[in-house]
Amino acid sequence: MSRPDDKQAARGGRARAVPKGRQPQTGAIGVVRALLAGRPLRRDLLIEHLHLIQDHYGQISAIHLAALADLMGLAQAEVFEVATFYAHFDVVKEGDPDIAPLTIRVCDSLSCAMAGAEALLAAVTAGAPEGVRVVRAPCVGLCDRAPAAEVGHNFIAPATVADILAAAEADDTHTAVPDYPDYDAYVAGGGYALLRALRDGSRDMESVLAAMDDAGLRGLGGAGFPTGRKWRSVRAQPAPRLMAVNADEGEPGTFKDRHYLQSDPHRFLEGTLIAAHVVEAASVVIYLRDEYPAAHEILRREIARLPAGGPEIDLRRGAGAYICGEESAMLESIEGKRGMPRHKPPFPFQVGLFGRPTLINNVETLFWVRDIVERGAAWWGGHGRHGRTGLRSFSVSGRVRQPGVKLAPAGITVRELIAEYCGGMAEGHDFTAYLPGGASGGILPASMGDIPLDFGTLEQHGCLIGSAAVIVLSGQDDVRAAALNLMRFFEDESCGQCTPCRVGTQKARMIMERGAWDRGLLDELVQAMRDASICGLGQAAANPVATVMRHFPELFEGAAP
Repeated sequence: MSRPDDKQAARGGRARAVPKGRQPQTGAIGVVRALLAGRPLRRDLLIEHLHLIQDHYGQISAIHLAALADLMGLAQAEVFEVATFYAHFDVVKEGDPDIAPLTIRVCDSLSCAMAGAEALLAAVTAGAPEGVRVVRAPCVGLCDRAPAAEVGHNFIAPATVADILAAAEADDTHTAVPDYPDYDAYVAGGGYALLRALRDGSRDMESVLAAMDDAGLRGLGGAGFPTGRKWRSVRAQPAPRLMAVNADEGEPGTFKDRHYLQSDPHRFLEGTLIAAHVVEAASVVIYLRDEYPAAHEILRREIARLPAGGPEIDLRRGAGAYICGEESAMLESIEGKRGMPRHKPPFPFQVGLFGRPTLINNVETLFWVRDIVERGAAWWGGHGRHGRTGLRSFSVSGRVRQPGVKLAPAGITVRELIAEYCGGMAEGHDFTAYLPGGASGGILPASMGDIPLDFGTLEQHGCLIGSAAVIVLSGQDDVRAAALNLMRFFEDESCGQCTPCRVGTQKARMIMERGAWDRGLLDELVQAMRDASICGLGQAAANPVATVMRHFPELFEGAAP
């Protein structure tokens, strides 16, 4: 068979002197092959391989992209589009200067902004040593210890200028792993007895499903879908079935999954293996937020110690894309692609990871499985207030005396949460407003602080409980500025796939930056984003601005409608 260049010569043209496109360099191929250290070259491992290059060099150069593409048998365009999609990959194009060897990231999301992130960023930028890059970063999941910063992969919170610069000067770039109960400690406390009982047949799978149904456990990542019903739906699909764990909590204000992964990892892992056993999943992928390096190290260690006989567990790192918290975008990312949400139907329980029926649960949902089955559905249902049942892990940040993860009855009000679990408001602050469900959950005034916090109680007010991230504002905070901060976040994190979200978040931000909001235009924009966006990011991104216009009319008195 003739080559294209031969055909060109036969037509009287001049054959190409060199192959078309950028060619991989032999030396670069050898370097990348050594970094991969015999790892499989499967397409779905592309992001993991990009992490290896980024971690080693602090950037990803054009020659390394070309070498990786050559080794994996992929087009360079495929590798480039994936590498440039994710914020944690610093891609250096040909001819551009190298990235500084050390990067300091200062979180500027809402809780950190309220704690002085702008002043911190300015001071660190001014004082950074030569050869150190200082950039803004979206939420890093340390909202309870705001403001937060990252030196390499060393997270500092609450961060001071002195601490950040000292870490940079010392090249202290790794986060310490906290103490936690390991496999031996967990087993000594009765851990994995339930899993063994399921595997040896002394407990049947139907009893586990019945416990989930009777307890009414719902997905605690934000969607709130009944857990038992989801497991049954996956079981009804043809084998082989797979399981994916969504541990990519990127919602500003949310950090409960980090808390559970670092304080009791095997309770989560046992819940994961129980769910996998019930749906007969052939393998499990845990997709973990890249901002959680300590949790990554804990899971890496403890997964290796799990009892034999279960499905393989594959631990994957996200790469700095909030959109990958959306379940189908997460599946795309696990497959080594850009994290762009899929159109539905089909739904993941029908056609999910690698085209197979897939069970998707988040960390906290799986964390409670063992307790609900062993203690009984009545134990779970015995908690709750104001007509609600169960427990909720509230990630509380902002102007409270004692922020953190608060395990409280479902249906508790924000006033009760602040008074009973957070030690009241911080000194010198009065309660004026709150976000009941993180960045996309909307903003409510303190006068609406007696609404039970649970699924189905906030929707009529234009809000969502979501992942139960509560951010408390005081009279020292500008509610409109808070909404603008959140819209900037959504604009930056939009995957760009659909116009209503990609353009809508940008236009909303531009309108909100003006002194006076054009409320009529914003109302139209909000409706268009809700009606036409492909996924929940675009549909919920407008909740903060919509609820501010709805519930804070005093901020617009005298302004044009």
